[in-house]
Amino acid sequence: MTRWLSWMLPRTLAAQLIVTTVIAVIVSNFAVAAWFTATHNRLIRAQLMDRVVDRAASAAGLLDSIPASERRRVSNTMSSGPWRFELTAQRLHPSVMTRVETSLATRVQAELPVASRTGPVSVQILRGSELRAYPARLGSIRRARRLPARVMRITIPLDGGSQLVTSFLLHAGPPWPIAFVYGILVAVLTAAVVAAFAVRRVTRPLSQLTSAASMVAHGGEAPRLDEVGPQDMRRAAQAFNAMTDQVRRMLESQRQLLSAVGHDLRTPLTAMRISTEFIDDDEVRERIEKNLDELRALTDAVLSAARGAGWEKRRRIDLAALVESVCADLEDMGQAVSFHPHPAMTVLCRRDEIRRAVRNLLENAVTYGGSAELSLSEENGMAVVRIDDHGPGIAPQELDRVFEPFVRLEGSRNQETGGAGLGLTLVKTIAEGHGGSITLQNRPQGGLSAILRLPREPEGA
Repeated sequence: MTRWLSWMLPRTLAAQLIVTTVIAVIVSNFAVAAWFTATHNRLIRAQLMDRVVDRAASAAGLLDSIPASERRRVSNTMSSGPWRFELTAQRLHPSVMTRVETSLATRVQAELPVASRTGPVSVQILRGSELRAYPARLGSIRRARRLPARVMRITIPLDGGSQLVTSFLLHAGPPWPIAFVYGILVAVLTAAVVAAFAVRRVTRPLSQLTSAASMVAHGGEAPRLDEVGPQDMRRAAQAFNAMTDQVRRMLESQRQLLSAVGHDLRTPLTAMRISTEFIDDDEVRERIEKNLDELRALTDAVLSAARGAGWEKRRRIDLAALVESVCADLEDMGQAVSFHPHPAMTVLCRRDEIRRAVRNLLENAVTYGGSAELSLSEENGMAVVRIDDHGPGIAPQELDRVFEPFVRLEGSRNQETGGAGLGLTLVKTIAEGHGGSITLQNRPQGGLSAILRLPREPEGA
């Protein structure tokens, strides 16, 4: 049942609240209408029964007071509309009556003048198939009204051996008036409009909160939310603003700390490099300088990975021109890099971070695969940068582990055969900071493919 309701209801909270309000109005109106109709029909039925009983008793008293020769003419004159009065000389045997029919017969008997109480009164309420043999005139009235009908037949003995049969056409009550249906429609439309305005006030802060959270999830800078709306939404906006302020302060503090660490590390490294100039032993000096170069490279890599993504402002760039320029720079340095030309592709990103990520992937492909082939495409609104090499590939169980910090499948830790193990970590941080992804997969024909996916237009940008 719950699954069926979730499938039937709209997806958004605002639409669900409006639909729920409209359904509640419809159900409540129909419930009130049903109660009112039932109560009204009971009152009408009771009044109608009183009228039939009174008129049947009056007609019997009137016919009993006139000569027998005039009775048939008078009874025919009284028959009109749903009423029918018939005189019969045949003495009818009273049939078995229901509790309601017995009660009505007792009331008719009590209404009769004392002189007219010449025998038991019989009451029958005819329904359904019992009406087939009923006089055509009453049947035509029933068909003209298009109402489910019943006939109440009261048989009253008269003096002289005749009987008066009074028939009256009953029906189940009129259908709901069209005005009431219009009233329900007006109530539904009014409730929907009022609910739409009320829901808009409730859900607008929620939509803003969702948009802001999505922007942060895609690496953007969180806007400050207006603390408006219901109390719960105001508290949520206050908590979100407090959280973003704290994160902003933490990131700024981290930025300052990294800048200070970078400066403090480079200062002694520079001093040590100057000191090596005074070493007379060439072999020792070269070994120390080589160690200092590795230490500086490791320091730069650690600082870059620690900074991650988010320090640069986003702007729209031509991704095809960017990756082509990176490939051209590496080709000028003698690297085996090729690029398949592609039409201009505009993306909203941090230019320097994407350049760094693409360069790291190309350098990895050249270092471990001997060459790199870069191609650009678009899939489902994502810009896809694919870099293929012709190396040995990577064991399937290692494809995810290589993105962890300081993980190198080449275990010598030599800077000449590999970096510090932070290049792919940095690429993953940059990709996810843009709302994208980076994956590695072995090629069936040999080699490895690095696939960088970036959204063309990040949500909330």
